[in-house]
Amino acid sequence: MRISIVNGSAGYDGDTVLSEINFEVCDNEKVAVVGRNGSGKTTLLKCLTGEVVPTEGDGDEKYSFTVSGAPRIGYLAQITFDENATFLDEILKSFSDVIALEKKVESALAEMDGNPSEEKALKYSEALDRFENAGGYTYKKEYMTAVRKFGFSDEDLDKKLAAFSGGQRTKIALIKLLLSKPDLLLLDEPTNHLDLPAVEWLENFLKNYKKSLVVVSHDRMFLDRVVNVVYETEYGVTTRYKGNYTAYVSQKQQAYDKALKDSKWKEKEIARLTSLVERFRYKATKAAMVQSKLKEIERIGRPDAPRRFDTATFRADFQPETESGRDVVVMNKLVFGYDKPLGELTYTVTKGRKIGVIGLNGTGKSTLLKTIAGSINPLSGSVVFGANVKAGYFDQVMAASYSERTVIEDFREEFPSLTDTEIRTALGGFLFTGDDVFKRVVDLSGGEKVRLQLCKIFKKRPNVLILDEPTNHMDIIGKETLEKLLVDYTGTVIVVSHDRYLINRVSDGLFVFCDGGVKYFDGTYEEYEETRRNEEDIRVADAKEKKKTGGERFIAGKEEARRKHRIAFLEQKITALENEAKEIRKKLDDPQINCDYIRVTEIESLLKEYDEKLEPLLTEWESLN
Repeated sequence: MRISIVNGSAGYDGDTVLSEINFEVCDNEKVAVVGRNGSGKTTLLKCLTGEVVPTEGDGDEKYSFTVSGAPRIGYLAQITFDENATFLDEILKSFSDVIALEKKVESALAEMDGNPSEEKALKYSEALDRFENAGGYTYKKEYMTAVRKFGFSDEDLDKKLAAFSGGQRTKIALIKLLLSKPDLLLLDEPTNHLDLPAVEWLENFLKNYKKSLVVVSHDRMFLDRVVNVVYETEYGVTTRYKGNYTAYVSQKQQAYDKALKDSKWKEKEIARLTSLVERFRYKATKAAMVQSKLKEIERIGRPDAPRRFDTATFRADFQPETESGRDVVVMNKLVFGYDKPLGELTYTVTKGRKIGVIGLNGTGKSTLLKTIAGSINPLSGSVVFGANVKAGYFDQVMAASYSERTVIEDFREEFPSLTDTEIRTALGGFLFTGDDVFKRVVDLSGGEKVRLQLCKIFKKRPNVLILDEPTNHMDIIGKETLEKLLVDYTGTVIVVSHDRYLINRVSDGLFVFCDGGVKYFDGTYEEYEETRRNEEDIRVADAKEKKKTGGERFIAGKEEARRKHRIAFLEQKITALENEAKEIRKKLDDPQINCDYIRVTEIESLLKEYDEKLEPLLTEWESLN
């Protein structure tokens, strides 16, 4: 399978989004498409599905769009449901070929049982082989694992699809798409709104996927673990990089540095050659040399500086205006929740700590932050701010505001003492420039609403930040900007995020929601992952041991007893032989025997026989210990 676009162009309604597409995906390649919001990532996916038809681009090469191997392409947007079908009915559609083989096996078996013959036995054996090779013995386990990892129960399988929410149906569509295993799998932000177990399952599934993948994602840890090729969409151009996300970042920087160095060299060289031309232009004897230098200048070309990365992003000076006391947030037997408790926590967050909050959706992460921020009351226990604490709270619900006010009006309401110039300066730092400030808040994109909320928080310069999913709707540049701000921030941070990359880079401790409660982990996210993997390995090993039947344990016990008995027997035998050899060796110390060559030769020959008897016994003894 191979799909290639050379010098393509694509857009909508006459507006060009990508002006120079050079893209290729081959068998077993796992390709990421990265870039700023609006840079054309989804447009590129739609080119691959045929929803958008590329035309000739602005590059020098001849346009072509080739598809070889007649690949079966799977794209989430193309998944449709029968609302009256059950969850299980839809999932089983992904295994229609395997189920058909299963029915053939059952039919062949029935024929053989009814009237056995060599021919029917052979038919049954062949059907069974095809069924096994197609994954017939594992497909049920495969889809049940996916169903559970995506947060569904076994009982959900019998529900009709009409009973599920829109978000749940999106997850079901993703499961169905993954299990159908198309030749080319296209995924657009697949980790959005997935819990950590689902993301980890998805990572493992895609790493082991035997076919091709193209994925658009802002999840950098996900890309690092899954892909081996990265295409960047920037300034309307696609650029290919070999490796995962980290490799792409490094290569891009290296390419820019080289281009900048080459540009400076060109500039310097052209200046030198131009100086020579001007010096000897009017000397007839140097005319040939002058012409040579002019041709060399033409060959070198114009020394344009390379385009700097598209790094336009927000900026802020939001270091704490005042310092807090040592103890920032003191939680004492804090029970939080609404109708029922979601967890209990006793912990003191001290000045300068940066605590990440992780766990499954719906387990109480946002509720904990609301309780700490004072938006809701504890069910019991207490949460108290320490001395001189000035908190800034980012609420993902507040960030989705539907206010009819303009951006500048919304900001002015919170900071009435600021002049228009001061307000515009603050908003400009978060990319609200020119007429952008007159947009209604309700009309802003998700990313713009997040930036507006952060702008208001940072303007207050708090010494404690309480952040609930602050990177929602942000592209990678925005996420990296916020990460750097939080890393450099000298105050205290408590942050809920599904972005593992951010959590790992920013946090030095974790509140982990699991097993119906919350616990503190002292370390980074990578350290937590390592600890959790080790615990899981131990748990699996223990489970396997416990799973052994009584008969298996009996057999294992018998084998162990047999081993110990054999060791004892060997040790007895070895000791006896060594004692016999020792007694024979003593004869060599007898002067009468020692001077008799024939007797000495007989004794040495006898000792050799003892050594030959001992060697296999010692070898077996060593293998059993």
